[in-house]
Amino acid sequence: IDGRLLMRLVHPTAYVHPSARLAPGVRIGAGAYVGARVLLETGVVVGARVKIGERTSVGPNTTLLNCEVGKRCVLHAGVSVGADGFGFYVHEGRMHKKAQLLRVILGNCVEVGAGSCIDRGSWRDTRVGDSSKLDNMVQIGHNALVGHNCMLCAHAALAGSASLGDDCVMGGKSAVADHVSIVGGVRLAARCGVTTSITTPGDYGGMPAQPIGKWRRQVAIIRRLGSKNLDRKVGGDSSDDAQQSRVLRGVFCAFVLGVLSATAAVVRHT
Repeated sequence: IDGRLLMRLVHPTAYVHPSARLAPGVRIGAGAYVGARVLLETGVVVGARVKIGERTSVGPNTTLLNCEVGKRCVLHAGVSVGADGFGFYVHEGRMHKKAQLLRVILGNCVEVGAGSCIDRGSWRDTRVGDSSKLDNMVQIGHNALVGHNCMLCAHAALAGSASLGDDCVMGGKSAVADHVSIVGGVRLAARCGVTTSITTPGDYGGMPAQPIGKWRRQVAIIRRLGSKNLDRKVGGDSSDDAQQSRVLRGVFCAFVLGVLSATAAVVRHT
């Protein structure tokens, strides 16, 4: 084993509290601050000027850059906090990168699941409020704001500059579009897609998102329509469909008889 992989590389200008525990392979950059009773597991990278509050636990191979982490937080394995946001623009037919110069601020008692990513801000800091919980593989875009006591389930995604109020829940694979605001007290069903701002607390589902009751009714109607089509293919016409078919046949027969009568009249006159 390469001995360099087992070394703890701490920059001389960084501060590490004597009670903090650093596993082998930890790297701490210039001007960083590691508080009391912090645990940094193997392979953690703490970038320059990053601040980690007391009693925070950081899992293996997590990277912390351009960020401030509050007290009593839990960051699981493979988390990325403070990497550049996804910001580009087209000029003269070429793609150019927008500057990503700000930070990520995590409040106290925040938990971030394995493999989740929280990007640094470009025009405002990206923030996650106190006691919010992120499941595995959650994406928080640059400049996004997450309120206090929020829960984001696996694969949820908050696009750049979106905001989520306090006490909100995002179901699995739900997503919020960029620059969209959601008031506090909103719960999004799994796979829900929010494309416009939500100003009324409550439960929402579907794509685009709508009040949960309306969405459920629409789903029920679609299922019934699908069931009717299936019955027609498998078992023949239902009673309603049979009646409709008889009416259409009657209209067609009347039309044909009318054409024949008109033709006969023309023949007689000639």
